[in-house]
Amino acid sequence: MAHRDRGFHARRLADGGDIDQKLLTFYPYNSTYQISMFGYLHFANVSVGTPSSSFLVALDTGSDLFWLPCNCTKCLPAGLHTSSGQNFEFNMYDNSRSSSSKNVACNSSFCEQPALCSSSGGTCPYQVQYLSENTSTSGFLVEDVLHLITDRGDQTKQANPTVTLGCGQVQTGDFLTWAAPDGLLGLGMSDVSVPSVLAKQGLISNSFSMCFRDDGFGRITFGDNSNSLDQGKTPFYSTYNITVTQIIVGENVADLEFNAIFDTGTSFTHLNNPAYKQITQSFDSNIKLQRHSASESDELPFEYCYNISPNQTTDQVPTVNLTMKGGDNYFVTKPTMTDSNNSVLCLAVLKTNDLDIIGQNFMTGYRIVFDRENMTLGWRQSNCYDDELSSLPVDQSDAPTGSPAMAVIPERTSNQSNGPEIIPSSHSLKIKPAFVFTVAIFCFWPFFEHTFRC
Repeated sequence: MAHRDRGFHARRLADGGDIDQKLLTFYPYNSTYQISMFGYLHFANVSVGTPSSSFLVALDTGSDLFWLPCNCTKCLPAGLHTSSGQNFEFNMYDNSRSSSSKNVACNSSFCEQPALCSSSGGTCPYQVQYLSENTSTSGFLVEDVLHLITDRGDQTKQANPTVTLGCGQVQTGDFLTWAAPDGLLGLGMSDVSVPSVLAKQGLISNSFSMCFRDDGFGRITFGDNSNSLDQGKTPFYSTYNITVTQIIVGENVADLEFNAIFDTGTSFTHLNNPAYKQITQSFDSNIKLQRHSASESDELPFEYCYNISPNQTTDQVPTVNLTMKGGDNYFVTKPTMTDSNNSVLCLAVLKTNDLDIIGQNFMTGYRIVFDRENMTLGWRQSNCYDDELSSLPVDQSDAPTGSPAMAVIPERTSNQSNGPEIIPSSHSLKIKPAFVFTVAIFCFWPFFEHTFRC
């Protein structure tokens, strides 16, 4: 891996790449994990505070606030035990035990809900409502150190910026089951989001990327505004809202324009009609498999499912391609998922009456670049290792001292007994809730206005 990284950075220099580009990721290494029992979302270990503690947080481009379970009056218990005998121990953030923590005042520019304040000089409260039914977090805002690393080939240095985060005292809905059990990191466009804070402090360019491998692992890189010649791109508006102009499924081509949010906090892709009808019926007319008859015992939430046998291949599955505004094609590398027995295959798209959302399942196989400076979304097929930051060891002499967010790091396969189940490369599906963490918003095209319900 280190050899490949050195080769990549050498190629960038030969190509005239910007050797001064500042890239950051979470300490101590750049890895994200898609965990099936936690809603098929990507998580990362983040280190916060002095002394530091680590938390396994969900990564959500559909919301802004970074929050952790903290001084809880209503949170998921710190210790979780599964029916299969797996035990998970999570940290709880305690701002009183971090010497670098201080409360955010109501007169701060980061206090986005001053109407909730009891006085102008008091501590700023927050309350965020998500699209998942009755799902919210509330508490108060603090500032604390977020431990990051820089990475350039063989050289790794630490960076410890101060960020604003929510001390989440009360969680509701999905946050009291398996969704984001150890916190959530919003990656949206608001000034309070971590990418915005890092850019404003001059630590990175105002951009970041996420990469999604088909084995459930990935990477996140702050400051990555790569614009390689083989990268597709399209403009976006607030909340990474893009425009699709054409749907191509197999041999079916339909000129159909609709807007959708690229949201890493949503497990599966959600579409309204007519886009949902177009993509599903075109898929159904092109696939050469027998339609599955749904029963009450089925664990599949999708409408268009098909029976498969062990000797059948994905060659019988039609391709799915979205043409984006600007003309570049976005080929969906993993449009389908199978059940836990690999006997039923489904088009992994859900019908919705809310926002159109490109979920994490449609991002598999890509490095997605959220270039906020130029308001463009970029994508490039990637295995997340040949063209990303290295995972070289960090010098431990000056390292944060916090314990890991979990007793173990997630394992690469789903049959391990000592870690969360990582979704395997076959994308076999043992259904857990499909979470939607996009913040509740009202749409005023082409802009969005976040509403924080009290």
